[in-house]
Amino acid sequence: MDSDDLIPLGKIIGTHGIRGELRVLSYSGEFTTLKSLRRLLLRGERGDVMDVALAGVRLHGGKALIRLKGYDDINTVESLVGRELVVYRHQLPEPDEGEYYWHDLLGLRVISETGEEFGTLVDIIETGSNDVYVVADGNREYLFPALEEVVREIDLAGRTMTVSPLEGLLDL
Repeated sequence: MDSDDLIPLGKIIGTHGIRGELRVLSYSGEFTTLKSLRRLLLRGERGDVMDVALAGVRLHGGKALIRLKGYDDINTVESLVGRELVVYRHQLPEPDEGEYYWHDLLGLRVISETGEEFGTLVDIIETGSNDVYVVADGNREYLFPALEEVVREIDLAGRTMTVSPLEGLLDL
């Protein structure tokens, strides 16, 4: 199994109650994908991977809670805290037109419509109204709101994102 084929969805950050539920920090803030899965993989710090079946997913206090088949009490799940939830790319539903998975966007080279290089997309901040793309060039960090009037084109094959910065966005 090639770990490059695995897409991280989140991380188990703790237990919940005594019946084996696990609290999950979603890397994208998106729970729809997690709810659509029947199986997922839990990757440990050393890269070891466990294949598990999901028994349930629910939201509680802004975090996802998951239950795993065969793990019915706190004693059986405590050792899973700290593991990362990963899936194979083929397990993910196709995104809608104009929507992208965060893992596809991270690492894109970001340029303006006039060819100015801003750097690489290194992080995405979820703000509630729209995401914010964090772009770094080694010397400076830029924050671009994920809005149609700012993000003009995303070329996954060419690994580029073309932006049209709003007035004042690049001022120090």
